[in-house]
Amino acid sequence: MPDIQAFRGLRYDLGHVGDLSNVVAPPYDVIPPEMQEELYDKHPANVVRLILNREEPGDDEVANRYTRAAKFLGSWRREGVLFEEADSAIYVYHQVFTDGGVTYTRRGFMARVRLERFGEGKIFPHEETHSGPKADRLKLFSACKANLSQIFGIYPDPDSAAQEILERAIVGQNPVQATDHLGVVHQIWPVSDVEVATKVNQVMGPKPAFIADGHHRYETACNYRDQVASELGGIDPNHPANFVLMMCVSMSDPGMIVLPTHRLFRDVPPMTADELTAKLGDHFACEAAGEGADIAADVWEQVAMEDEQGTIALFTRKDNRWTLARITGQGRERMAEIAAEHSDAWQGLGVSILHRLIVADLLDLAALPSPKYVRAIDEVIEGLQHGDAAGRDNTGQISAGGQFELAALVMPATLEHIQLISEANERMPAKSTYFYPKLLCGLVINPLE
Repeated sequence: MPDIQAFRGLRYDLGHVGDLSNVVAPPYDVIPPEMQEELYDKHPANVVRLILNREEPGDDEVANRYTRAAKFLGSWRREGVLFEEADSAIYVYHQVFTDGGVTYTRRGFMARVRLERFGEGKIFPHEETHSGPKADRLKLFSACKANLSQIFGIYPDPDSAAQEILERAIVGQNPVQATDHLGVVHQIWPVSDVEVATKVNQVMGPKPAFIADGHHRYETACNYRDQVASELGGIDPNHPANFVLMMCVSMSDPGMIVLPTHRLFRDVPPMTADELTAKLGDHFACEAAGEGADIAADVWEQVAMEDEQGTIALFTRKDNRWTLARITGQGRERMAEIAAEHSDAWQGLGVSILHRLIVADLLDLAALPSPKYVRAIDEVIEGLQHGDAAGRDNTGQISAGGQFELAALVMPATLEHIQLISEANERMPAKSTYFYPKLLCGLVINPLE
C-alpha cells in the first residue's frame, strides 16, 4: 500500500450538534430522495447538505448544489460546528452490527492514503465504474476542497497486525459514536501518537489495497489531484490533494462480510420458465424451484446453501415461476470461449456467468439497460410484485420504470475473488459485491488544502 499519513481531520463539535447520530448520513449513492428529505429535517447541520445537497429551482453554473455545499462547509467551520483536530491523527473506526442473528464488529482505521492511478502501483479496483458519478463528484471536490466521505479499502493481513497496533493504542479510551438508520453503531477514536502512526505505516507499506467501495470517488480524487497540479503548475508531494481519505480493513477481520446484490431486469421479451430452460440449453442443468415472487426467500436459501458461483435462480414473470440454473461443463466451455480475454477466476464468478453467458450470449440481450440492483430479498419481492417507478436508476441514468420481466438471485464474489481478479488487473461486473454495513459520512472530513 502507498504511504499512509495521519491528518488533522474536521469533526463535528458535539457541544454544537448534540448527538452525533443527528448529523451523520449513509454514502450519497445509497440515499434515496425520501431519505434525503429526512436527513435535511433531522438537523440543520446534517452532512447530507455537503455530500448530497438538494437541487433547487433556479440553479445555474454559479449557484447550485455544489456551491451550496461549499458554503455550508465554510460557515460550519467558521461557526465552530466543525472543528479541526489539534494534532494529526489516524482514526480507529469500529462498526458494530447484526447479520443473520449474529453480532459482529468490523474494525478498521481511517487515514490519508497516497493516491496512485489504477495499474500503476499497489491500489487495485475490483469493479467497473460509470462516468456520470465521477463528473458529479469532481464538481463537489472542486467546490468543497475536501474528502467528505471515505474510500473503503481492504488489504491482506492474516494477523491483523496493523489494526492490533491501533487497538492497543485506544485501550481504556471512550469512543465518539453514532447509530445509523439501520441500527449499526459506529465508533471512532483519534490516535495522534506519532510512533503508532509510523509503526502502522511500516506494516502497511508492502501490502496491496483493494477498493471495496468508492471506486468513483477514488478515481475522482486522482482527477482532482491532477486538476490542482495543473492549476498551480505542480504541487508538493505532501500536498493534501496527493492523498485520499480511506478506511482500511484487514481482509481477515471477522466483521468483513460480503453480501449478494440481486438483479431485476426490464425490457426482457416475456418468456416462460420452459422457454428460458430451452434457451439455456445444455449449458445449464435447470430445475423448477416453485411459483410466485413471494417464495424468493426460500429459493435464495437453496442457492446460498449450495454456495456455488455457478448456481443462479431466475424468475420469469410470464408464468410467475422460479428456475434454478446450474452451469454445466458445456456452459463453462462456452464461458471460456466468449470471455477468453478474462482469467479463469473472472469467468467463474456468478455475476460474470449471469451477465456474459446467460443475458448477453444465450438470451442475446447484450443491449439491455442496466438492471435494478437490490440487496434484500424483500426488495426482490416488492420489485416483482409492484414494478418500479420512473426515475434515476443505479447508474444515475433516467429509467422509464415499469415491470421487471426477469429476476436473478446470484452469489456474491468472495474476498479471494476480489484479490485474484484485481491483481490480474481485471474488473468485475458492476455490483458484484455488497459490503455491509456501509461506512458512515460525517465522522471525519479530510481537508484538501
